[in-house]
Amino acid sequence: MEKQRYFLWIAFNGSGYHGWQIQPNGLSVQEEIEHALAILFREPVEVVGAGRTDAGVHACQMVAHVNLPFIDSIDHVMMQLNGILPHAIAIEQIKAVRRDAHARFDAISRTYEYWIVTRKNPFYYNSAAVIFAPLDFAAMNRAASILYEYKDFTSFSKLHTDVKTNDCDIQEAYWEQRDEKWVFTITANRFLRNMVRAIVGTLVQVGKGKTTESEFRAIIEAKDRNKAGASVNPNGLYLVQVRYPEHLFNIS
Repeated sequence: MEKQRYFLWIAFNGSGYHGWQIQPNGLSVQEEIEHALAILFREPVEVVGAGRTDAGVHACQMVAHVNLPFIDSIDHVMMQLNGILPHAIAIEQIKAVRRDAHARFDAISRTYEYWIVTRKNPFYYNSAAVIFAPLDFAAMNRAASILYEYKDFTSFSKLHTDVKTNDCDIQEAYWEQRDEKWVFTITANRFLRNMVRAIVGTLVQVGKGKTTESEFRAIIEAKDRNKAGASVNPNGLYLVQVRYPEHLFNIS
């Protein structure tokens, strides 16, 4: 039977998972979705995500592509899938796309947020980092603006990855206060492994007065992960948007 390619928009709470990608030693979000699709369509279904997320990281909008038999009622299929999936994972949208559309390689940008609260709050347990030390967010914003001037972010990359380049085009990077939490928003065409958590960890050092803005610039220019700050915990990190060119959805 001929298949149609679809994009799935997925939200998940990553607290109980070992990241997005299937792995031998822990339950993953990808595994849960493939299992639910196999139950619904009674055949194995490969799910290809827009990228990886580490253990404990959340997503307001992960995108993945799948090849499925033609769906008559997308709303009905979404309801069935969400009934099979655990409470921590939800399918929020399904759209037919071109046969060659690829959730990872066709993405033109990705946006992450990192949430920080500065006092104990039980409602942000496992959903934000708690930092009790006073933070100078104005200084952190000035340092974040320095990121726009650079392309090579080796200093914020996990060591010994298999990528061909450590260059990224950062389009936005800023802190803002939303109610009780501070949110760091960063958008780029691509991200390196552990990059956002390493950037936030280093910006926190700026906020604590332990790293100056000029030292932050020197860290980027060093292209040495050992010069940057420690990565912050994964529980405050969210993938919030993946953008694609419109032509992928023109299938008529």
